[in-house]
Amino acid sequence: MTYVSNDPSYWPHISFNIFVSYWTVAAGVVVVYDWVLTLPQEIELVWRQRWSLMTVLYLTIRYIGIPYSLASVLRTMPSLSLSLTDAVSTITYYATSGTNVALTAMLGVIMIARLHAMSQGSRTMLIFLVIIFLAVNIACGVMTAIALNDAGAEELILSGTYMCYYGIGGDEQLLFSMTWTLSTVWEVLALCLSVRVAVKHFRELRRLGPSTGSTIGDCFRVLIQSHVLYFAR
Repeated sequence: MTYVSNDPSYWPHISFNIFVSYWTVAAGVVVVYDWVLTLPQEIELVWRQRWSLMTVLYLTIRYIGIPYSLASVLRTMPSLSLSLTDAVSTITYYATSGTNVALTAMLGVIMIARLHAMSQGSRTMLIFLVIIFLAVNIACGVMTAIALNDAGAEELILSGTYMCYYGIGGDEQLLFSMTWTLSTVWEVLALCLSVRVAVKHFRELRRLGPSTGSTIGDCFRVLIQSHVLYFAR
């Protein structure tokens, strides 16, 4: 169903939607530009090397970003969303939302692998991370599915501007907020664990510094090798 209105109170919403669409297009261009710019290094360092689970996860996360960006552009650009039916808009919305959950889970697997390596293969750390990871991602997946079940797309024509509106009630907004909160808790936990390992290595290096000739530069090298910057990005 199409909703038509010339109410001036919608003008801030129209301006915000156009602003978001510009940033969405810019983000999509950056994703494609980064892919083109780093393709030779990727072929040399990834495609021609021995494949592993991390390789598959890396390539999946990297290449799913291109269609994800295109879908986001179709969903947010007023001039493009005009050509989409309500059904197609709803499918696009489901696809992008589901992709967010899937990518978060893949990144979580990579985090577990890195933290497990940083903790020198600790079995206790691995079990702890897997339990937290499964609890967070199962909960996020269930809440996202429930929220999307009642969401629907509707075409709006506001002051001559065409856009898609995705109807989300108060309960659905709460579920999405809980999903983002749980994901944030997982990210913060991973960051804290990585910092803990880095600080431990830092103290050991300082304690052994006088006898080994280590410098402050070596300490920072330990921080970089401990992937602290990776988790802080």
